[in-house]
Amino acid sequence: MLKLVRLSLVAATAPMLALAAVNYPVSKTVEHVDDYHGNKVADPYRWLEELDSADTKAWVASQNALTDSIVDGLPERALVRERLTQLWNYSRTGLPFKEANWYFYTKNDGLQNQSPLYVQDGISGTPRVLIDPNTLSTDGTVAVALTSPSPDGKWLGYGLATGGSDWRELKLRDVATGEDGSDHVKWAKFTGMSWTHDSKGFFYSRYPEPAGGDSKVFSKLANRKIYYHRVGTAQGEDKLVFEMPEQPAWSFGGGVSSDGRYLVISVSQPGKLGNSVYYLDLVDAQKPSLEGKVVKLVDQFVNSYGFIGNIGTDFYFTTDESAARNRIVALNIAQPAAKAKTVVAESKDTIEGARISAGNFIVTYLHDVVNRVAVFQLDGKPAGEIPLPGLGAVAGVSGKFKDPEVFVAYSSFLAPGTIMRHNLQTNISEVFNETKIAFPASGYEVQQVFFPSKDGTKIPMFLVHKKGLKLDGTAPTWLYGYGGFNVVMKPQFAVPPLVWIERGGVYAMVNLRGGGEYGEEWHKAGTKERKQNVYDDYIGAADWLVAQKYTQHAKIVLDGRSNGGLLLGAVLNQRPDLAGAAVPAVGVMDMLRYHKFTVGAGWASDFGNSDTLDAFKYLVAYSPLHTVKQGAKYPAVLVTTGDHDDRVFPAHSYKYTAEMQAKVSPESGPILIHIEANAGHGGSSGTTPVSKTIEDWAYRMGFGAHYTGWSAEKK
Repeated sequence: MLKLVRLSLVAATAPMLALAAVNYPVSKTVEHVDDYHGNKVADPYRWLEELDSADTKAWVASQNALTDSIVDGLPERALVRERLTQLWNYSRTGLPFKEANWYFYTKNDGLQNQSPLYVQDGISGTPRVLIDPNTLSTDGTVAVALTSPSPDGKWLGYGLATGGSDWRELKLRDVATGEDGSDHVKWAKFTGMSWTHDSKGFFYSRYPEPAGGDSKVFSKLANRKIYYHRVGTAQGEDKLVFEMPEQPAWSFGGGVSSDGRYLVISVSQPGKLGNSVYYLDLVDAQKPSLEGKVVKLVDQFVNSYGFIGNIGTDFYFTTDESAARNRIVALNIAQPAAKAKTVVAESKDTIEGARISAGNFIVTYLHDVVNRVAVFQLDGKPAGEIPLPGLGAVAGVSGKFKDPEVFVAYSSFLAPGTIMRHNLQTNISEVFNETKIAFPASGYEVQQVFFPSKDGTKIPMFLVHKKGLKLDGTAPTWLYGYGGFNVVMKPQFAVPPLVWIERGGVYAMVNLRGGGEYGEEWHKAGTKERKQNVYDDYIGAADWLVAQKYTQHAKIVLDGRSNGGLLLGAVLNQRPDLAGAAVPAVGVMDMLRYHKFTVGAGWASDFGNSDTLDAFKYLVAYSPLHTVKQGAKYPAVLVTTGDHDDRVFPAHSYKYTAEMQAKVSPESGPILIHIEANAGHGGSSGTTPVSKTIEDWAYRMGFGAHYTGWSAEKK
């Protein structure tokens, strides 16, 4: 049950736990100074950016040895690992998707490192394993990261990710026989596989092959291209369809429209929140031509346009243009000068996503961060809602363009997941699959509270804990935040919070500005020169939890990954007294150089970058690497990253850790880093093996538990 509570903020403080000093490995410094618009900035750990150098490898080994010597012996780590392993051992099924008469879905028996992909002929057919990625590596580090069946149902296109990398190798598997074809496409990244309707090939996006063919690539990416691959041919024969050599930093990807007539291309550029939309007329869905001219339909980088589908020349989009919480519009490509026509107007609830099925819009809304799913006719007339099992989160909606059958995946903090099968013609819903887990959820509750941030903005936060929790300031509290890139932190199911709360802890997830919880205005309020709002929101959440006597500062663990790792780094420097422990994962810590590596340049839409003086000024003011406080007493900090993280360059975490260890008070700490071998960005990438995920959580949660007084006994 979700309980809504609105309470006010009252200031309060609590002493931190005493922490023992640690003897850190020596991190050498070099005389390196950069000039940013006349401002001299030292970078004494620049050498750590050379990931394959002998010095960096030795540093990584010594840091891991130190961390292991401390964390390996923590009793909480072993306890967390054991309980995580028990709870994770439950059967779960992914959202089904359909092509021809085949139904595809993933299913994990419990502790399988990767979820096998199943297929069945018809809704009542016998399931069989089509791809088991667990057979592709001994340690589970090869994952199926994308799937796309051909329209005739003969082939399943799939993309493999190795060691957590964002690079993909694309292959084809015969659905009927389970045998792979000869096709092998490399150097694809951030791409789908979008088939032409004749099933003879697919479009994909890639970057040029790196010099030397090194798959461990961390350099700045440029010169993206869209290609068409024809089944049964070598990659060298692929047809170049679209490129922008005059704009090497721009990013784009294409997908075939629902009728097979058009390739619709979304284009974005660094530093811009909006996107442009181009299209290529393939002329005939069954005899597509790649020789046409790419047409600019929406040529601007101010607002976001997300293609939903088309009926003839009417193209439907979700957009935040003149609608901060999004609306659905129609653009007629036969009348390019005409303005977008509103079909589903903006409302007080944010449109999170939309699709077309059986002549209806299926629209997923957010109401105070809780999902609902509404149905509209194509003229915008309301046509009811698809009922959900409770107040929670929708992980996805699937269905064919013309079929009345729709699948909806739902979960909540205390409910591990239900997949609903809904018929749009009969308006009847049934349970396709309901996940069960051996956890007594009835003894726990979820609250949603609202507290004022520093500037008075009301910020929502979810709290999960035992029923009847005493507000006496004694509950260890795990505080998770993200706050960026229009990403919504929803009340969805995850195993690790259960381990924390069953021993009397509170799991808190705060919905910071910078996310998409309340539309584009909420997002923009946490970007660029307004990024400090995100940190104020997170600090306000911790202070509110203490003021309301849920916990005390010394009993709070701060948790965030990627952009959330940046959040922790910035907040720790601004408020070293805020928590008893922090576990920043794969964080963006060097805000002056983040855009120099991998896909970092694209993050300028949220961050800005130091190439401009104005952005330099606000970035250097909060950049975790550049704002560590000399001699300050910090809480226990465990930084984590993967040596194959080709999204957030591992040197962010390396340099930040070295700076922290060199500057903090001897009374601080420990300030540790764990660098996981053969691991990538993790998290939302969905490619991390279950065994590595459990180990990562045991490491981080065990560390946080030890330094905040979390009980080893159930309460």
